[in-house]
Amino acid sequence: MVRRSVRGLLTIVGLLLIAAVLTFLYIGWRINYTGTHDMAKRADAIVILGARVEPDGQPGPDLRVRTLHAVSLFQRGLAPYVICTGGYRDDRLSAASVACRLAMSQGVPADKVIVADGSMTTREDAISASELMLDRGWNTAVVVSHPLHLERARLLFEAQGISVYPSPTNTDLMTIPWRTRAWLTAREAVGIVSIGLEELGLPAGWTHLLSRWVYSPDATVELN
Repeated sequence: MVRRSVRGLLTIVGLLLIAAVLTFLYIGWRINYTGTHDMAKRADAIVILGARVEPDGQPGPDLRVRTLHAVSLFQRGLAPYVICTGGYRDDRLSAASVACRLAMSQGVPADKVIVADGSMTTREDAISASELMLDRGWNTAVVVSHPLHLERARLLFEAQGISVYPSPTNTDLMTIPWRTRAWLTAREAVGIVSIGLEELGLPAGWTHLLSRWVYSPDATVELN
């Protein structure tokens, strides 16, 4: 009787583990699928997600590529405004401010560039940009970021009521070393799992360690 109960319990645990692994693999597939498909189309605004700024105030490689990609989308007429996110509020060296200056230097009119700073994570980027957009009656956005970052960003923006058209800076993921690609995919998958657990009602403290790993400085990789 006891042996049968233990066997049944082990079967249930095994099935749950298989389901968890399959779910994680599916999330990884979604991350890579979004990163290889540019879904940009007409929207209310183009949103550039923040990235590293160099100590001398110049945009880091990732921020530069994101901004130039957004400028290209703007010049194609996909949206009338470019929103730049990230960094401390009212800081001229914030990612948002630096990206806006770069966009203007590439020909985007100053009155078409909007700073949405005061955010240090992707979740905060989504909240900051979405509040700004919804206050203006805008609800659609082309979101620009690193290809493996966009699926998580999409979920966070949609949670704020924004319809998202992801536009990766590079859709050829074969240019990313496979180990880096696998590690980034796993990190982003953990971030998405964390979002899902919070939506299920788990206290933020329970997912704190997951979020801390996803957003830690050591987890940042600059890729074009």
